[in-house]
Amino acid sequence: MTKFLVWIETKFMPPMARLAEQKHLKAIRDGVISTLSLILVGSFFLIIANPPIVSWAEAIAPYTADIVIPFRITMGLMSIYASYGMGYSLAKSYKLDGITGGVLSLATFLMLTVPVNVDALLPEGQGIGWVLPMGNLGGAGMFSAILAMIFAVESLRFFKNRNLMIKMPEQVPDSVARSFEALIPGAFVITIVWIIRVLLDFDLNNFILSIFTPINDILGNNLIGVLVPVIFITLLWAAGVHGMSVIGSVARPMWLVMLDANGQALADGAAPNQLPYIAPEQFYQWTVWIGGAGSTLALCILLLFAKSVYLKQVGRFSIIPSLFNINEPLIFGVPLVMNPILAIPFILAPVVTTTISYFAVKFGIINGFVSNVPWTLPAPIGAFLSASNDWKAAVLVLINIAIAGAIYYPFFKVYDKKLREEELGQVSEEHTIL
Repeated sequence: MTKFLVWIETKFMPPMARLAEQKHLKAIRDGVISTLSLILVGSFFLIIANPPIVSWAEAIAPYTADIVIPFRITMGLMSIYASYGMGYSLAKSYKLDGITGGVLSLATFLMLTVPVNVDALLPEGQGIGWVLPMGNLGGAGMFSAILAMIFAVESLRFFKNRNLMIKMPEQVPDSVARSFEALIPGAFVITIVWIIRVLLDFDLNNFILSIFTPINDILGNNLIGVLVPVIFITLLWAAGVHGMSVIGSVARPMWLVMLDANGQALADGAAPNQLPYIAPEQFYQWTVWIGGAGSTLALCILLLFAKSVYLKQVGRFSIIPSLFNINEPLIFGVPLVMNPILAIPFILAPVVTTTISYFAVKFGIINGFVSNVPWTLPAPIGAFLSASNDWKAAVLVLINIAIAGAIYYPFFKVYDKKLREEELGQVSEEHTIL
């Protein structure tokens, strides 16, 4: 196991660390994260629209369409917000104007959706003009938003590096000068996208979805695909790299597509235990990463009963953060990094709890996950809220804690005994010296 961890540290970790720092992936991560506050707000309205008690649900049923409007304006338009945030971040990484990069990315993304004149569909005199369909402005349009952002900002960078911009005199205010600098790059990207989307009638959104839908099905509805992120994240953490930062940069756009699809299906009347995707990110957050990566809340509880004085102290100062899914004190205090004894359950426990949770959702035993509630909630509460107020999801969390504890226990005993013997040996040496 030690040789395996050394291989991870020397061969596997360096390219993964470089991947996490790649400019485009960082921009995607920053842009998506910038939308989380809106997604959280929208998720709460979806929770309100689906109360856990039947009589409550029947009482608010006539008002459900109005209650979920904030959800549709937040999660239903998340790709709009993300396209600006991603463009801003990528432009800043190139030392370009962030606002210009964000605006060009947003405009490029919106050009991919053709507005529709709905006047002919409405009674005379009630026309509302041109309407922008929302179908591809939420999670379904995230991949298009990413491509639009890359094309827009890289075009801006191309024109900037070759000085192909309108330069204004120094006396002109900066905001005005930036607007004119963006004129030529903006005309270029808008014209190119217009030719592709309107003249050639090529629907990039549908084309991208046709490519990524099978990938989403594998990551979201296939046990092997669901396990792959778990294995990579725990392997990276075991080697000292923030696994979620690396894997999340790649997988989070797809997880958001899944979450949006689940939320839209529930808002449209689907049964909460028959949603399109099993494993958006919230599936992992609440049923697998209980206490943090590695399902470490169970280990933290065991540490409270350790014979090693040091491990017991680590357990005491880590238990409160672990209840709120913060386990860095545990990971670097035990430590779990480069620990050949505890690395095995650190990887194995999440694999087992992922498998159990996968089948619990697949067979409709618990509801699917639709809401992005704050990740610092205690896991049973977070699971209850995220799974449409399903008490069975909270029970599953408690079961997974017990299972993870059973997996950690024999390895914990070995490590505890090892450290206790070292402590006793150190005390014996001190007495001998005295």
